[in-house]
Amino acid sequence: MNSINEIQDEIITEFGDFDDWMDRYQLLIDLGNEQAPLDEQYKTDQNLIEGCQSRVWLQADYVDGKVIFNAESDALIVKGIIALLIKVLSGHTPNEILNADLYFIDKIGLKEHLSPTRSNGLLSMVKQMRMYALAYSLK
Repeated sequence: MNSINEIQDEIITEFGDFDDWMDRYQLLIDLGNEQAPLDEQYKTDQNLIEGCQSRVWLQADYVDGKVIFNAESDALIVKGIIALLIKVLSGHTPNEILNADLYFIDKIGLKEHLSPTRSNGLLSMVKQMRMYALAYSLK
């Protein structure tokens, strides 16, 4: 499996192929649509991420020392954003997740092209994923 930074570099390259932000939004939406839907049993209030304008459910499981994330959102672009975060962080150890510098977010211009509420939502998603990693690292 690729390291977190290798995956980030792949994403930066993929987004770099598009100059136009409409195309990048389309790429985000496609990524969200490609993601397997979250099992209904995980769509609980407990899995809802606080601080997101749209509803985002995040499920984390600990398998063989690695954190596996699954998520779903009722908003297309948000679903794409969480799909990107899952692509980068899922399947890594808690320590790798906690120590990851998520530079791809700035590099692909995601922050500057999101509304402030979506940008806050993005930070909430990252925070929640790190909280799960922290909890598993203490087990």
